[in-house]
Amino acid sequence: MALLAGCGAPVGPDGGAATSSTHAAATDGEAAVVDPDRVKRVRKDLPAGYEVGDVSDVTSPATFWGMRPGWEAEPARCAELVNAADGGIARGLASSGDGGQLYVVIAAAPGGRRVAPEPVLMAGCGEWAASFGRSVAAVTQAPAAPIDGADGTVAMAVSIRTLVESGTETASEAHTYIAYVDAAVISATLIVDPGSPHPPLAPDYAADLLAKTVAAARG
Repeated sequence: MALLAGCGAPVGPDGGAATSSTHAAATDGEAAVVDPDRVKRVRKDLPAGYEVGDVSDVTSPATFWGMRPGWEAEPARCAELVNAADGGIARGLASSGDGGQLYVVIAAAPGGRRVAPEPVLMAGCGEWAASFGRSVAAVTQAPAAPIDGADGTVAMAVSIRTLVESGTETASEAHTYIAYVDAAVISATLIVDPGSPHPPLAPDYAADLLAKTVAAARG
């Protein structure tokens, strides 16, 4: 899948302009606090037959791309799209099966600050890159549907390449969907192996899961 890389206007899968939804700009001051523990309410919406576990204190979906503390973004400012809740409290669920790995997280930003990025940042991070160690992720912003109750949404298609010790390269793809809700970053990420003999989950599954998680988070 593709991470966002570079600067410029967002592009869609067909090479045209992509749209990201920001139907309320971030404002100063404190925002409503979302309870990360409410992520448990969407456990029933995970794929049937998949193994399910808990995820704790992973505030950035870039972690699921293989990025660890100290990772870098190019342009650097684009990291804000995924790191807006850094230093806060996060709870999530992880599920895995033949169709890939699926992660859903509710991360509350510290201090109750609003997390929705400014429109200029959304527009300037149509493509960007993330890197850590031997892993590089190319990110492309894709059209994102608005979600009731969210201050903004963004979708990212991410292509991840990792050089292993033998000198060979492994590849994986990710689809990450994010909703900025008051002082929380809510995300759903699907990771698939292009070489798997099993059909992957559709990216829409993760997008639908995000909408359900936002509804659960808001009570």
